[in-house]
Amino acid sequence: MGYSGTGLKPVHSAVSVVDNYEYVPGTVHLVDLEGDLHVRKEDGNSDIILIPPPSSNPNDPLRWSKRKKQVQFWFLWWWAFFLAAIVNFSGPIYDTWVEVLNTNYNQLNTSSALCFLFLGVGCVFLQPTALKVGRRFVYMLCTFLGILSCTVGGGAQNVHYLYVSNIFGGLAAAPVDSLVEISVTDVFYKHEVGTYVSYMIFALYAGSYLGPVAAGFVVDDLSWRWTFWILTIIMGVFAFLQFFIMEDTTFYRDTNVDDVEDEILSQIQSRTASRAQSIDLDDHENDHGKSAEKVRTQAANNSVDADDSSIDYNIPKRSYVQRLKMIETEYNDPRSWFVLFLRPAFAYFPAVIYSALVYGSQMGWLSLLLVTQSQIYSDVPYNFNASMVGLTNVGAFVGSIFGMYYGGPLADKFIIHMSRKNKGVFEPEMRLWMMIIPTIINAGGLLAYGLPSYYKAHWAWSVVLGQGGIGFAMSASGAITIAYSVDCYTKAATDCLVFMLFIRNMIGFVFTYVFQYWLDACGLKLLTWLLFMISVVINGGFVIFLKWGKAFRKKTAAHYERISRKDFLTRFFPNTKPT
Repeated sequence: MGYSGTGLKPVHSAVSVVDNYEYVPGTVHLVDLEGDLHVRKEDGNSDIILIPPPSSNPNDPLRWSKRKKQVQFWFLWWWAFFLAAIVNFSGPIYDTWVEVLNTNYNQLNTSSALCFLFLGVGCVFLQPTALKVGRRFVYMLCTFLGILSCTVGGGAQNVHYLYVSNIFGGLAAAPVDSLVEISVTDVFYKHEVGTYVSYMIFALYAGSYLGPVAAGFVVDDLSWRWTFWILTIIMGVFAFLQFFIMEDTTFYRDTNVDDVEDEILSQIQSRTASRAQSIDLDDHENDHGKSAEKVRTQAANNSVDADDSSIDYNIPKRSYVQRLKMIETEYNDPRSWFVLFLRPAFAYFPAVIYSALVYGSQMGWLSLLLVTQSQIYSDVPYNFNASMVGLTNVGAFVGSIFGMYYGGPLADKFIIHMSRKNKGVFEPEMRLWMMIIPTIINAGGLLAYGLPSYYKAHWAWSVVLGQGGIGFAMSASGAITIAYSVDCYTKAATDCLVFMLFIRNMIGFVFTYVFQYWLDACGLKLLTWLLFMISVVINGGFVIFLKWGKAFRKKTAAHYERISRKDFLTRFFPNTKPT
């Protein structure tokens, strides 16, 4: 980054050094330590910089009130929770299906594998659709796909019905893996994203763990078909509420993080030059301190939050009815659907690949629980019925609660603390220090689940320590690695998420498809040790990024700049409306 003219305005480039500060993708000023930067901050007394800054448009979701943000977020959270339950509740029913549908575990695992396959395929097609026609349309479409999935499953006469049900279920739940994270970045700032992404990942795992708990009781008290009928009713209610409550967060931004960082660097350079000049003219420290304080006071008065004074009132604010329209054409992405569809294929950054492997390997642990629970706990010495098998998931659920807090709010507090120590500059790798504990607990949880089950030890070992540890690590590491990849390549966040989650779900598809064959060939003991080693190698990869992560970002900066350009690929597929 060079400087042109006398105004010291930064000229953007992929990698730059200003006053011993090296800028590469993902490196940003998150904290204004001296309080004199003319940038938008969290509130009147905070030194946390708002990234991205809210626009002057009154319809910008970043300008929503805190109450409205919370209402919309938690409605989406419950929607994601029940979609996750639809695709993961069936573990306690496996033994019943083997008997009444005349099938076997391999066919049932194939059914679940199809769900993961279409989770991956769904996010590839639904993500660009959401960017073109709005999040609201895609969320409502997927609600109806969820209803269709449960209707087919409830009327199942053989395993092929379950195949179809899981295909629709995978498509319906695809946004839970990708689009909900983008919706989070639509309404929350960088220093908040980790927290709310962790909440969304918790919704995914909470639905996956509590779905089987409820299913077990429904099977025992009613029948396995009622597991589908109850979910059909719940999603029907959601479809009604969605129409009146869920608003669209689609908002195409011209301003990006690099523009903000350029402006901050320009101010820092100007401040440095001004202070040097002041020292040359007057060597009295007291006078200089008063001058600096005056600068900070003036900047604080001018640096306002997303308040009314910065709103462009020439732009009409939408009415309630306008905010409920199904198709968004005003604030959608102007680029062609095919451009948006193809862009994720170019998001093959090291940080994204690592995050995909961490998140994808979790499908292995989820498959371990899904495939083995019924086989382990329904057999001697436990002899659990369906409801008791389902209750074993409470261990993973409780663990995921702690993991959610650790990987979200605690991690966000940690990066703010680290940024303060780093002169206000945030480096994405700061977040990866939080991977130490989940890496250890993930490996220990796999051993605590598989080995006591193999040796027929008391169920508390595998449920409390095993599933609890697995639940904690999955929830924490998922939030940390997703936030890390978004931190590294913010301008290409949606492309990185689609790339990462497609890889993750393909890993889940392979894991689930082969898991029973793998278990039969290796036995539970050997398989547990193999999964233990896989977890250590993949999760432990954070050490590589702690040492070389910034170097990777620096080497990929040119490619990042190229694919982040708004005209990337548009010469092949022209924009559908003027930018």
